Amino acid sequence: MGSEANVSEVTMPKPKPKTKDDVFEAVEERNVKFIGLWFTDILGRLKSVTISVSELEPAFEEGMGFDGSSIKGFARIDESDMLAKPDPSTFQIVSWTRRAEGMRGDGDRDRGRDRDRGKEAVARMFCDILNPDGSPYEGDPRYILKRNLEKLKEEYNYTFYIGPELEYFYFRTEKRPEVLDDGGYFDLMTLDAGSDLRRETVLMLESMGIKVEASHHEVAPSQHEIDLRYADALTMADHVMTYRIVVKEVAQQHGCYATFMPKPIFGVNGSGMHVHQSLFRGDRNAFFNPDDEFQLSEVGKWYIAGLLKHAPEITSVTNQWVNSYKRLVPGYEAPVYITWGRRNRSTLVRVPMYKPGKEKATRVEYRSPDPACNPYLAFSVMLAAGMAGIKGKYELPPPTEKDVYLMSADERAKEGIKTLPGSLIEAIALTENSKLVREALGDHTFNNFITSKKVEWDRYRVNVTEWELKEYLGVL
Repeated sequence: MGSEANVSEVTMPKPKPKTKDDVFEAVEERNVKFIGLWFTDILGRLKSVTISVSELEPAFEEGMGFDGSSIKGFARIDESDMLAKPDPSTFQIVSWTRRAEGMRGDGDRDRGRDRDRGKEAVARMFCDILNPDGSPYEGDPRYILKRNLEKLKEEYNYTFYIGPELEYFYFRTEKRPEVLDDGGYFDLMTLDAGSDLRRETVLMLESMGIKVEASHHEVAPSQHEIDLRYADALTMADHVMTYRIVVKEVAQQHGCYATFMPKPIFGVNGSGMHVHQSLFRGDRNAFFNPDDEFQLSEVGKWYIAGLLKHAPEITSVTNQWVNSYKRLVPGYEAPVYITWGRRNRSTLVRVPMYKPGKEKATRVEYRSPDPACNPYLAFSVMLAAGMAGIKGKYELPPPTEKDVYLMSADERAKEGIKTLPGSLIEAIALTENSKLVREALGDHTFNNFITSKKVEWDRYRVNVTEWELKEYLGVL
């Protein structure tokens, strides 16, 4: 299962097209024949329609029509006509369509690469979803994040930066969780059967203009992590969607399966997506104060307090699946207790201290989200929670530097440490009463999201599981 890639084989990205004219120039230069128009439904599932280059001009001018009633959470059948209009700043060559040609048997490998140099390319662009009259569609997750970011810019002139750490598992097949290795945290080479897959994934991400800070084996067997270099929130949400499909494509090319399911294996750590976030005005970090005990400004402290106060009501968005709550249990490094600290990884919010005193490195790490969420919606509600803290000047409680998992219930109660919801239905009940989440998502997406999650819970609760059969069938 060795990688066929090395650094010299990967064409590093040229300057990114910003305008429609830049896209046409890149299309001609790179011999692009087909372009995928990408967008997501409200659950964060990637959707795509592929057009030929001859249809690119009409797509830019008018958008490509599609049936919105067939997309989860979009529209009723009587108002289903919608348009997908590509954003030229998101244009990238889809790397795996070129690389697969070179992944043959040894005898064909060099010839495959020769063909690759002249091969017709496929590109992609993310789309904004529009109504037939050209107005933004209120149920488009990308528009929801853009709307929240525009409001942030108008009210505070802040830019919201995100740096996520996405974990995932490699399995031999999608049918069952059969691991590829028994490695652990930071294990290297012989124990880490996924190192070649990770390395090739990083190279592919870099070739698509997505900067990677680090990659490594995670705590659980066959569990891995690739950390993306921070970017503005909209760009990062697009990157997360691309990241997930690149990880899966590379795994598939090597005959295995990658999953972002939060808790695929009982008894070991699940997969999280720790989200590092900060607010900048120009090149100044609004969270940084070198004279403070924690090197946090008042803005940074209010932001953390907002995350802590509103954490229960945003959890159904940051952890949106029934399976998400199998990960959010004590004892497996997943944060369930609503508190904050610096070096303490048992807290929900952490202020990392890798580079103390460095302004640009000062950020807040929100640790409960998992990598299967819709990043556009998750980033929106986290921003809303933090900004509510800033607007309301919420008081930040003292940090917790003890291991919260080892504290008794009485100790936690004495310190006022509450817990995240323990199931999807509990989380949904909290979200349903949340004015903050409703405003962040808008009525349309809020209502459709709640309805969709209640349907998921009903399907789950009526199912008879293997655990129940083993536990009860022989004794009741």
